[in-house]
Amino acid sequence: MAIRTIREYGDEVLTRVCKEVKESTPRIKELVSDMFDTMYEANGVGLAAPQVGILKRIVVIDTTGEDPHVLINPQILETDGEQTGYEGCLSLPGKSGVVTRPNYVKVRAYDADLKEYELEGTELLARAICHELDHLDGHMYVDLVEGELVNNEDLNREQDTEE
Repeated sequence: MAIRTIREYGDEVLTRVCKEVKESTPRIKELVSDMFDTMYEANGVGLAAPQVGILKRIVVIDTTGEDPHVLINPQILETDGEQTGYEGCLSLPGKSGVVTRPNYVKVRAYDADLKEYELEGTELLARAICHELDHLDGHMYVDLVEGELVNNEDLNREQDTEE
């Protein structure tokens, strides 16, 4: 188990486009494992490789704490509907803003062994997929916020008590 440092808003690595993963290696599998450890430690539901300083097209997501997904070289195939709600990011702790995202997303990705699969998600999973895939292209949710970012004191309090 290795907890990696989460890069924060303003770090240049978060603005860069990530490179495609060409092969499954022990280092890639270690990165995926570390990303899950880091995400769970930070009480997040998703984490993209650039958030830990690695410019690879890798995302981990677990919206329930019991359904982890590894998405390597993910591509959105289909979206439908719309949802608007507060969104936050581990790279901008204590802040949130209202963002509109699709309510349904279908994505094609590869697992840690580079086996292709498709994943469909609605509501929070759809939001998380879109949010994390944005990171792979150097974008953050703050670019989509409708109105102002707000301090999320409840989020900070919850994180402090769980650490």
